[in-house]
Amino acid sequence: MTRKALIHLCVFIALACLTAILWQQTAEKPKPPVDPDKVEYKETLTGEWVPVDQVPEEGLGAAGRVLIRGIMFLVMGLYAAAMFIGYVLPNLVNRATREMYGSGAEVEDDPLHDARSMYAQGDYEGAIAIYREVAKETPDDRFPWVEIAKIQNDKLEDADAAIATLREGLESKEWSVNNAAFFMFRLAELYEKQKEDLMTAVQLLQQVVELFPETRHSANAVHRLRELGAM
Repeated sequence: MTRKALIHLCVFIALACLTAILWQQTAEKPKPPVDPDKVEYKETLTGEWVPVDQVPEEGLGAAGRVLIRGIMFLVMGLYAAAMFIGYVLPNLVNRATREMYGSGAEVEDDPLHDARSMYAQGDYEGAIAIYREVAKETPDDRFPWVEIAKIQNDKLEDADAAIATLREGLESKEWSVNNAAFFMFRLAELYEKQKEDLMTAVQLLQQVVELFPETRHSANAVHRLRELGAM
């Protein structure tokens, strides 16, 4: 169980305890039997004298107790549903997928599937670790590098780490034109929008124009440079 899942479980247990406490506090207390000879009377706001046990109780009343209980059960239900969707359901899907192949059939390990499962459970560092292993095993595939940078920027809110990852991926091998241009466009976007470093973004786009002339990547870079007022 991940640390985040453990925290959610603790919150759910706290909600359950709070609901139990409120249930006891708002429970209607039984009234003891009244001796007819010792009935006490109380004057109401209308001036009438009625037996004390017939005077409407002060405070929440029956409707208020029902409302509080309903709200607490609704909160617990919604929280439990969120935990089920976020943590239990992915595990059930993984188990069902494995069983679908049947016993006796060799199921090939799918590291990308494991990475996506960890991502769904909020274990972003675990997902990054798996994507790094995939990047080592499939050096011609840019996908793991791109996914790592996306997690670092979008989920961990660490634009510097995302930039470092993309640069590492770009420099890891001699990429095809399409892949190299993709890395450089993504880097330019991070510098422009996340770091607000327009100068570096412009330099990267100019490099695309110089390195890949007469390609659609060069045309796209020129178009973006004009939008930025750099041409």
